[in-house]
Amino acid sequence: MKTAVLWAAYGTGFTFLMTTLGAALVFFFKKTVNNTFERVFLGFAAGIMIAASVWSLLLPAIEQAGEYNIPAWVPAAIGLIIGALFLFIMDKIVSRIYAVYSNPNETNTRLKRTTMLITAITLHNIPEGMAVGLAFALAAESFGEIAAYSTALALAIGIGIQNFPEGAAVSLPLNQEGFSAFKSFILGMLSGIVEPIFGVLCVLAASNIKVLMPWLLSFAAGAMIYVVVEELVPEANADKDSHLGTLGIIAGFLIMMVLDVALG
Repeated sequence: MKTAVLWAAYGTGFTFLMTTLGAALVFFFKKTVNNTFERVFLGFAAGIMIAASVWSLLLPAIEQAGEYNIPAWVPAAIGLIIGALFLFIMDKIVSRIYAVYSNPNETNTRLKRTTMLITAITLHNIPEGMAVGLAFALAAESFGEIAAYSTALALAIGIGIQNFPEGAAVSLPLNQEGFSAFKSFILGMLSGIVEPIFGVLCVLAASNIKVLMPWLLSFAAGAMIYVVVEELVPEANADKDSHLGTLGIIAGFLIMMVLDVALG
């Protein structure tokens, strides 16, 4: 068990490091980002999150659910609905917190969007951390089987590469909303700390938690899809005369799809 926990910590530590490196981009960008760059960036983040929802979360959920005596689509469908409903409720709560009593201004609207994005990214990091932790724990208990380590390593690399832009997706918008670069970096980094925490906890409780993985993965997918459709896509395409947001979505989806398929 000790070896499995250590390997889980190593694997999720790498994915957390990638989130940290992505969040550090806030030190290299000016506080004010022009609207064109912001729309491209939001579109790119949306494309990444859509692809990650499918290849990193929903498809693994369906595959893992097939191991149990229930239809494979059930955890994916129900988990997705619950995840989207959870973010819908969060949306209402955040709107109440940041709304001005008479007329919400642009600052509150942007801050609400940023809070939603941080919530979605942090939520989806939880099952990803659990998945990486379990993969490395199983590899550690496979008595040196190269295939098991290769699978765990590919999963960690894929999620780690995905986490890099996600770290930036948290820190950069926070910096634009008035947070200092250092505080934005810390919050962006902390959005990924849930991966090693839940990765190790998952290994410690592996015998009880593994059956919940399909539900957790699809829950995260539903949360991500909701925030993409509700917040990111409308903002990325706010300028009706520009298609840069759409191009950013396609680029982000394409890159994440290739990474997930090539490294999965």
